[in-house]
Amino acid sequence: MSMLPELGADFGISASAASISVTAYLVPFAALMLVSGTLGERWGRRRAVLTAYLVYVVASLVAVFATWLPLFLAMRVLQGAANAFTTPLLLAVVAGSVKPGALGRALGWFGSLQAAGQTSAPLLGGLAAEFDWRLAFVGVAVAAALLAAVGLPPTARPATRARPRLRSAWRPYVLRIGLVGGLGWGCVAGLNFLVALRLEDAFGLGAAGRGLLLTALGVAGILTARVIGSAVDKVGPRRCVLSGVVLGALVVAGVGLSPAVWLVALLWAFGGVATQLVLVGVNALALGSSRSNQGGATSVVQSFRFAFAALGPVVVTPIYHAEAAVAFLVPAALLLLVGPPTLPRADRGGDGPGTGTGPTGTAPTTA
Repeated sequence: MSMLPELGADFGISASAASISVTAYLVPFAALMLVSGTLGERWGRRRAVLTAYLVYVVASLVAVFATWLPLFLAMRVLQGAANAFTTPLLLAVVAGSVKPGALGRALGWFGSLQAAGQTSAPLLGGLAAEFDWRLAFVGVAVAAALLAAVGLPPTARPATRARPRLRSAWRPYVLRIGLVGGLGWGCVAGLNFLVALRLEDAFGLGAAGRGLLLTALGVAGILTARVIGSAVDKVGPRRCVLSGVVLGALVVAGVGLSPAVWLVALLWAFGGVATQLVLVGVNALALGSSRSNQGGATSVVQSFRFAFAALGPVVVTPIYHAEAAVAFLVPAALLLLVGPPTLPRADRGGDGPGTGTGPTGTAPTTA
């Protein structure tokens, strides 16, 4: 996002038109995650993830040298498609590498590193664009190549040899978890753009000030993800998700009504805590919902997350222009009214004893 003006100038289009490159990445990324985890479980996690890394390397390098916009956009589509096969399967590998009762802590570490990447990416992309935006694509190609060279760690519990079916990942239990995870992300962290609009319109903050304040969410997520992971192990993922939903609703409503910039900054930092409570919790629930198709269940949940993030600007921006405060109150109300009743209590249709993840990591929570 931070390099759109430079990218647009290079291809002879406006920065607004250049934003189609973001859509070209996110649409296949979110759509393919409905099936990528299950397909990766069928093909083998290691093979699928390494292939995805290599495809990402090729697509990034072609994008570096692309001088024709359609070719560049095609490579963005390929990048999104490749990346759809990484996160869900990596989460499944994490789940298979930890002892029972320690899944939350492992997911906390994963969430902390993921938050660090999401927080630093705009900054690094902007710095690269100061010289040449294509350097950012060189950087991600090198990073993907290094990840492919490192490979995946061995798992304590190897993936099942059965060929999981797509319907095992599309069960109502998983879909309900995905809906809550999508709401938790889309109605909090996905509203970064909305917070930026309010900071400019209500408080007159410039680009640098807005960017600095918005990093509060990511920084708080980095600092608290591991603590939240431990909480998932101790009190159960469902309680953590519900806590994150309620906290997120209070944060979003507060940001929309806050009379002072410092209060917005403080609340937005708590938004990072709320986001991690939801993400770590729903990932633990999804991974615990199936022994035969952990990657598939997790990829469905991740698909909801990014689909809701993509829908946010389209749905909320018109409301903001009509009535700014209402644009914040609507997502807050959605979190409170839809989140708690949608989140399932226990998996009644799993694939055998031991599915689900409770405080011990071995049984579903019924709290």
